[in-house]
Amino acid sequence: MANPILAIDQGTTSSRAILFSAAGKPEFTAQQEFAQHFPHDGWVEHNGEDIWTSTLAVCREVLEKAGISADQVAGIGITNQRETTLLWDAQTGELLYHAIVWQDRRTADFCAELKAAGHETMVTEHTGLLIDPYFSATKLRWLLEHVEGARARAERGELRFGTVDTFLLWRLTGGQVHRTDATNASRTMLFNIHQQCWDEELLALLDIPASLLPEVMDSAANFGQTDAELLGASIPVCGIAGDQQAALIGQACFSPGMVKSTYGTGCFMVMNTGSEPVRSSNRLLTTVGYRLKGETTYALEGSIFVAGAAIQWLRDGLKLIQNAGETEALAREAGGTTGVYLVPAFTGLGAPYWDPAARGAIFGLTRDTGIAQIVTAGLQSVCFQTRDLLDAMTADGAHSTAALRVDGGMVINNWVVQELANILGVTVDRPQVTETTALGAAYLAGLQLGIFDSLEHIARHWACERTFTPQMSEEKRNALYAGWLDAIRRVRDEH
Repeated sequence: MANPILAIDQGTTSSRAILFSAAGKPEFTAQQEFAQHFPHDGWVEHNGEDIWTSTLAVCREVLEKAGISADQVAGIGITNQRETTLLWDAQTGELLYHAIVWQDRRTADFCAELKAAGHETMVTEHTGLLIDPYFSATKLRWLLEHVEGARARAERGELRFGTVDTFLLWRLTGGQVHRTDATNASRTMLFNIHQQCWDEELLALLDIPASLLPEVMDSAANFGQTDAELLGASIPVCGIAGDQQAALIGQACFSPGMVKSTYGTGCFMVMNTGSEPVRSSNRLLTTVGYRLKGETTYALEGSIFVAGAAIQWLRDGLKLIQNAGETEALAREAGGTTGVYLVPAFTGLGAPYWDPAARGAIFGLTRDTGIAQIVTAGLQSVCFQTRDLLDAMTADGAHSTAALRVDGGMVINNWVVQELANILGVTVDRPQVTETTALGAAYLAGLQLGIFDSLEHIARHWACERTFTPQMSEEKRNALYAGWLDAIRRVRDEH
């Protein structure tokens, strides 16, 4: 394995490192889970030191597994949970507070105030986003307001803000580099996606000092060199993208109208819209798909907060299963049409509803309901939420989708992918490499390093492992979905 690329995939529940060959094949993997913290209702935090130590540990472990030294690695690509917000000392790198996770809803009241004051139109015009606790900006403002001394120190230029990619880059380079890429910047609610720069009007609105912010780079760029002491030799960091944009690249969705959907902790559907940003009329997000050689490719995105996390809850919260691998057999046992609906609005609802007040519920329980039926409802909730997004994209006038490319941990479950095809009424393609988030980071690094000479070169590596076609009548599909929409109305108190 000559000149492999090390992809760091820092996710919501675990950190992973994958070594990819120059052909884009995953050769060695290391993964480490870390603790989730829920200090109050709707609050979600990580210990930032856990993010760092687990990332460093898996990088060291994967090199050991491969039996290679750091000086044999061509470069590093980083992909990360987006919107999660960290604040640290510019000199020491010491964190001032836990990382506030993208799922966190503590700023919901402040977001409501901003909307009531009429700011959402401007925010959407500049950033492509809606005003929501999901994004980094109000989390950062909360830190400045609630951590003792933070605002004064920020005003003096003593602090640095970053999403997870920026924080990792800072630590990997020994505090020498404070940078991010355009995809991550576009998720902060502070970045003007049309002018491709931090937005002065938004910084003023939220009272955020510009000195906190990282330099914004292309997604494939020279981000700096790692501190040689960390891994045994200095390695160039050559690619960075937020996890969903990295998956768009890993799925080779390089033409307008191509769509991928990633099923991890949440579910994120992203459609390439080309060089022009598409403004959604259905509360989807306009975002940066990737930026290469100064040219921006835009995307339309729908974000579901809870997908795989619902299965994790069935395992850890309700203890109905011991591992996610049991769910496929249970769904087959239940037969699919159970009349039970699980709405996993544990931290509110994402697109297209954007309702932070909604909470989870299970409907349709009878004396016949058992573990198999509830688990099936959990799996189906992911399919129904995906249809919510696809219908919204279609209503926005997006290209009709002939096929959906899927990836992420949940898609190893054949029942889920077949049910996706059934509920959506479209063909679903599962690639040979389902770890497309990490693959996208590796591709970006490879572009910068010259291992891949173009996006067309990358696209030739994409290969379909299995195609799933709809096996359900339109009448049944629509009846099942109508039941889901009724359940949504109930959790939103609209019935």
